[in-house]
Amino acid sequence: MLYKYKNDYQKIAMGLLSFIPDLKELSHLKAELQWYQGEENRILFLWKNQNGDFVGVVGVEISTEILMVRHIAISPAERNEGVSFQMLDALDQLYPNRKMMGSMETAGLISKWEQHHGDY
Repeated sequence: MLYKYKNDYQKIAMGLLSFIPDLKELSHLKAELQWYQGEENRILFLWKNQNGDFVGVVGVEISTEILMVRHIAISPAERNEGVSFQMLDALDQLYPNRKMMGSMETAGLISKWEQHHGDY
């Protein structure tokens, strides 16, 4: 289940975002968190698994017609479990009237997700 980021989740979000190679350095990580908090159309969501543990994070930028997935990261223990597709499914349900697109880093995953759903 998706949970909208709030300051109480800062350490969890930073831990999950640190799995993204470009965000390993603390200064980059903090700057990225501030970027998401800087505008209302930028949202960071955390993903809880069925055990109630936060295991993923996805960052989006929302416009009138497009939902741009900027970042997505999943804890190593949960990878290859379909969590990324579950996260994208939840985003699609939350923003049904927007076309989901990916950044350079996430475009491949979005493409696979679309093929999985027959949306290509």
